[in-house]
Amino acid sequence: MRLRRPPPPGGGPRTPGPTPSAPRTGRPTLPAPPTELIDTPHGVRLEQLVAGVGDPVTVFAHGLAGDLSGTRPLGSGVTGRRVFFHFRGHGRSAAPPGPWSFADLAADLRAVADHSGATRALGVSMGSAALCRVLADAPDRFDRAVFYLPAPLDGVRPRAAVERFELLLAAVESGEAAAVAEAVERELPPSVRNTPAGWAYLRQRVEQLLHDGLAPELDTLWREPAVADEEALRAWRGAALVIGCIGDDLHPASWAERLAGLLPGAELHVYDRPAVLWTHRRELRDRISEFLNARP
Repeated sequence: MRLRRPPPPGGGPRTPGPTPSAPRTGRPTLPAPPTELIDTPHGVRLEQLVAGVGDPVTVFAHGLAGDLSGTRPLGSGVTGRRVFFHFRGHGRSAAPPGPWSFADLAADLRAVADHSGATRALGVSMGSAALCRVLADAPDRFDRAVFYLPAPLDGVRPRAAVERFELLLAAVESGEAAAVAEAVERELPPSVRNTPAGWAYLRQRVEQLLHDGLAPELDTLWREPAVADEEALRAWRGAALVIGCIGDDLHPASWAERLAGLLPGAELHVYDRPAVLWTHRRELRDRISEFLNARP
C-alpha cells in the first residue's frame, strides 16, 4: 500500500511504520442528519431522510454501494420535499435473503415514492436502472425524472465496474478501515485525492461503510436485465433529463444516449469529462434543479 503525502490538515493516515493505517478522524465529520425507518408493503424496512417542505415531492435513488450523502448534493437546489433513501442492503435498510433483482429495487423505490407521494424522481447509476424498471412497469408513475450516469439495462456491466465492487465488498467484509479506504479512494478522481475535500469524502465514506456495511446479495442484481423489454420505456410520457459523461469507464456515454433515445422527448446532456460531481458540481446541481423545478 502506497504512502499518501502530504496528509490533510488535522486528518489523514498515521504512518509510524512502513505502511499507513486508515485515515484517522482528525476533525470529525459532521454528524449525519436524523433518518427514519419506514415499513413497506413488500416487507422490507427502508431508511429514509426527508428534507424541505411542500410540494412537489422528489425521491432520490443512489447508486450501487452509495449512500444518502452521495445523492443529497444533487438535490440541494430542488424545491419542495426531497426524500433520500437507502435501497435494501445499504445503510440501515433491511437486507432480506437473496438473490435480488431490479424488480426488488424497483419495489423499494416505488414504496418510498408512494409513502411520500413523490411525483418526481432522480436515479444515479443503479438507482437509474431501478427507476427505469419502475417506469417500464408503471408508465404513469412519475411526471419528471432525472437519470444521472445511467447503468446498463441489459444486465451486462463493464469489467471495471465488477472488479471495483468486488474489491469494495471484500474490503468492507474484512472490517479493516485501511482496506476500505484503499477501495474507496478509487472513487476519487486523481485531482481530488490528497485534497481537503477528498479526505473529507474519504473519511465520511469509510466511517459509513464500516458502520453500516454492504450486503453481499447486491452482487446478484445483474444476473438478469434491469428491464426485460427496453421498448416498454417508450410508453412513458413524463419529462426526462438524462445526464452522461465521456471517459467514465463505469458509465459509458453510450448508455445515456441509448436511454435518451428510448424515453420520448428526453433531454440529453453529456459532459466532456468524468467525475462531474467533483469538477462541475454547481453546474450539475443547477441543471438538475432547473429541470425538476420547472412547471409542467
